[in-house]
Amino acid sequence: MPSRLTRRGLLALAAASAAAPGALAAPVRPAPIRRVSILGDSIAVGFGLPAGQALPARLQAELARLGVPARVTPAGRVGDTTAGGLRRLDRAAPAGTDLVVVALGGNDLLLGAEPREVRANLDAIVRRLKARGVRVVLAGVRAPPLLSGAWASAFDEAFASVARTHRVTFVPDMLAGVALNPRLNQRDGIHPNAAGVEVIARRLAPSVAKALMTGRTAAG
Repeated sequence: MPSRLTRRGLLALAAASAAAPGALAAPVRPAPIRRVSILGDSIAVGFGLPAGQALPARLQAELARLGVPARVTPAGRVGDTTAGGLRRLDRAAPAGTDLVVVALGGNDLLLGAEPREVRANLDAIVRRLKARGVRVVLAGVRAPPLLSGAWASAFDEAFASVARTHRVTFVPDMLAGVALNPRLNQRDGIHPNAAGVEVIARRLAPSVAKALMTGRTAAG
């Protein structure tokens, strides 16, 4: 059993430690690694590119550059549409997923899909993800100028409407400046090359980072 003197010494030592700046400071914990999934089509797959140059890897690198550690996994399927993404949603965003980038619509555009159906599919995807507590960044696709008219306006509005309704972070045109630009696309003129993917990743990263770090759900 410690003597009275020993107890006094221990008390004095504890008081001195408490008074010393930073003496009992808690260890700094590293930021958690967020789990992000890209629900998309061939762009999410990285069609025609090595894995290191594909969108998941480049988005992960951009998030790291912004100080947001994340593991970005591809959940894309070549030729997929909003309807296809809805059917495989649970596999694309397994338990533990923090955020899903919904990057569908390019093939709906190419197929001339009915805008009401596109909106319904996107609405169901976002609704189900939010019900699970998964954050969403909706990456829109805009009809090119040569398709101007009622159908094109309705197609573009399908994305904006879903973002407003569910108050999720919205990137209005994921492919702005990339689509139809021969310098940023592969020989097929449809799929982005490595430089095009970099443009897309840099456009998406700030919105994804903000949604992850602040929990922001408002469209913007």
